[in-house]
Amino acid sequence: MDSFKRLVEIMDKLRVECPWDRKQTFESLRNLTIEEAYELADAIISKNWDDVKNELGDILLHIIFYAKIGSEKKLFDINDVIYHISEKIVDRHPHVFGDKEFKTSEEVVKNWESIKLKKSNGVLKGVPSKLPALIKAYRIQQKVSGVGFDWKNKDGIVRKIDEELFELKDEIIKKDKNLSELEFGDFLFSIVNYARFLDIDPELALEKSNKKFIKRFEEMEVLIKEKGLILSEMDITELNLLWEQVKSS
Repeated sequence: MDSFKRLVEIMDKLRVECPWDRKQTFESLRNLTIEEAYELADAIISKNWDDVKNELGDILLHIIFYAKIGSEKKLFDINDVIYHISEKIVDRHPHVFGDKEFKTSEEVVKNWESIKLKKSNGVLKGVPSKLPALIKAYRIQQKVSGVGFDWKNKDGIVRKIDEELFELKDEIIKKDKNLSELEFGDFLFSIVNYARFLDIDPELALEKSNKKFIKRFEEMEVLIKEKGLILSEMDITELNLLWEQVKSS
């Protein structure tokens, strides 16, 4: 608690004495906060726990920064922020702080969605419009699943994937760009749904594949340089042979 109080006091001092910190607003911090969240996500995927610790600190600083600005505008302060989240967490965990009993995480999630639905104007109102599309699809499906709009099992989703792929291929043959784009979106949406049923975070899975590809491609570039070759002058057959060499190493 002493370290938290010290950080709050540091922010108070920065807002008075630092020209950069003094000029920041809710709006100017927004993109920086998003960047910090992605850096935290990247550190978690890399399992670099020192970086995780540091990025958590950066995000905590941002929370205190927003609270400080809110306090200056007489909107809210850090105590309001902490009180609100504490009340919300207690409210959404009646099986811990009340007399309800839930035995599975699925029951807990269903209760959360039920509570949130009573306080909102619709099931999907709580999904931020600016979320990246892949994450948004996942959250949409989680939300509607929480109120019972879901497949009974993953076999139904597999059939849906096959159906969407068939429709996509059909539009590609017709060479209709707009409809091909829509069908490709439907295909991706069904793939995300399948990932959810497999308890796989599609964003995390794709990012791991991105990192794996980058690592292998960079290793292939090293091999190309060692052989005295030029990447842009090599044909796809040569590149595939090196790619397979990297994959098997």
